[in-house]
Amino acid sequence: MNKYELAVAINGQAEEDARKAALDKVRGLITRFKGTITSEDDWGKRKFAYEVHKVKEGYYVFIKFQAEPEAIAEIEHRIRIVDNVFRYLIVSDEKELSVKHEEEKPETEEAPVRAERAEKASEEAAPVAEETAVEEAPAEE
Repeated sequence: MNKYELAVAINGQAEEDARKAALDKVRGLITRFKGTITSEDDWGKRKFAYEVHKVKEGYYVFIKFQAEPEAIAEIEHRIRIVDNVFRYLIVSDEKELSVKHEEEKPETEEAPVRAERAEKASEEAAPVAEETAVEEAPAEE
């Protein structure tokens, strides 16, 4: 199972019951597709950077969860039709991902070779002052 974070912006004009119902549906989608919620961060009501459907404020909630990669597409597909959810974004947990990439990275000697090639190319491309100097013609009297 991979770790993900879901950011949800719910209509700020919705009543508390409607907001809670939308949030319960989102949580239900995660658990329905065999995901487990690890933490939830409620940011409350915030102002949008721009109007969305003539609404200026939204209620923000960030949910961290674990799920299989195949479940993400299904969750996104169904979250689109949840009432009062204006925007959502699911991203993979970068901390977990960066650790895996460092472990899988094979040790090679290509990096020093590339650096050496780049250094030689920059030396060849740099103009030499002696070659580019132009001799002045004698002044006519």
